[in-house]
Amino acid sequence: MTAALLEQMLQDAPLGVHLTDTAQDLSAIHRPGIAAAIWQRTPLPSFQDWIDGLDSGLLPKARMILRPDAISDAVRHVCDGSGTPDCPERDMLIDDISALATIFAELMRARFLRVRLDVVNTNACRKFHVDAVTARLVCTYRGTGTQYGTAQGGKDPKRIFTVPASAPILLRGTRWPEQPASGLLHRSPPIEGSGETRLLLVLDPVFDPEEEV
Repeated sequence: MTAALLEQMLQDAPLGVHLTDTAQDLSAIHRPGIAAAIWQRTPLPSFQDWIDGLDSGLLPKARMILRPDAISDAVRHVCDGSGTPDCPERDMLIDDISALATIFAELMRARFLRVRLDVVNTNACRKFHVDAVTARLVCTYRGTGTQYGTAQGGKDPKRIFTVPASAPILLRGTRWPEQPASGLLHRSPPIEGSGETRLLLVLDPVFDPEEEV
């Protein structure tokens, strides 16, 4: 991503959304007044062509709670069970999920993570909201990314932004000790009837696995 493009995105971003071109700067989520941080990155064309062209029935789906260092092997097992073709692009996907899990766990100081790989072709979570978690990382590998905007009083945002494909967004949730609330809301894009299929990774911190049972 060019410096000029990043500068333009910074100018357009809503107040409280931090855009960065490095993984390290996702730590901005801990700064006062930052409700979300987005790592603006561009996927390799070979990877994007592969994931976009894959039969939707072969996309990996899973929900599990794991230590970050166990996620790579677990996702590989999920891919095997889903029939996801074994190829360099699949390795890229597995390695990226593992890397994002490590980054997120360190930022949240979480020993475990709840990991979701969702394959979506409906209007799931189409209402603007804030998640009932401390923080959440979402990365859409295929399809339209998470949409977000700022609003107050239960209204929808007047201006809606969309996270690019493969760009992780780190969002504060309702359990983040923040006062006053930023008013930043997000949703899954409404795609029902469009024929689109999304693949997204969702990571939540888990501080006590026994409480999650």
